[in-house]
Amino acid sequence: MKILLAEDEKNLSHVIQMAMRTSGYEVDAVDNGQKVVEMAAKNAYDVMILDIMMPIKSGIEALSEIREHGDKTYVIMLTAMSAEDDRVNGLDTGADDYLTKPFSLKELLARLRSLERRSRDYAEDQMEFNDLQLHSEDQVLESHNSISLSREETKIMQYLIRNAGKKMDEQYLLRHVWDGDAAADDVWISICYLRHKFDAIQSSTKIQGKKGGPYVLEV
Repeated sequence: MKILLAEDEKNLSHVIQMAMRTSGYEVDAVDNGQKVVEMAAKNAYDVMILDIMMPIKSGIEALSEIREHGDKTYVIMLTAMSAEDDRVNGLDTGADDYLTKPFSLKELLARLRSLERRSRDYAEDQMEFNDLQLHSEDQVLESHNSISLSREETKIMQYLIRNAGKKMDEQYLLRHVWDGDAAADDVWISICYLRHKFDAIQSSTKIQGKKGGPYVLEV
């Protein structure tokens, strides 16, 4: 999984990063809420871990802004305050889970493993972007007409639609679509097939990007 960590306490951020990277996760780390908004706008993440108390913009303010932009990435809030109002405020703003400092790294990693298992088993059946409708269960893509997709093409479309407008790098797709058990050329071949299928169903949507990525789904 690719994770965005927002924590302004340097020592704590370093410890969390080391624990997650040792567990095999890819981590981008920032130290204020404005950077969260900027990173979330251009990169695809599986999870965001946001401290509530941060400079420039708080975790709550950053979360509110990214949710307003339609970002549905799973968010875990970190807070040093155990008051019920703070937890409720975070959840009402759009957080999916929270941890109160001090927290156990073992618990954080266990939650990430649970989320990873759940994301592998769950996929939205009906997804839309611009003039495209993806029917995941039937592996069908529709616009002015419809066309069948392969399993890999369907999964690529799920990630592209979920992260429309964001850069999806080649390694991200390899890990998520093929579980890393494929060559880079497989990504490029699938992207090329999808582009031809977009033309076949007369869609105005485009997958931008050259061989090797990153790729972006946009109008």
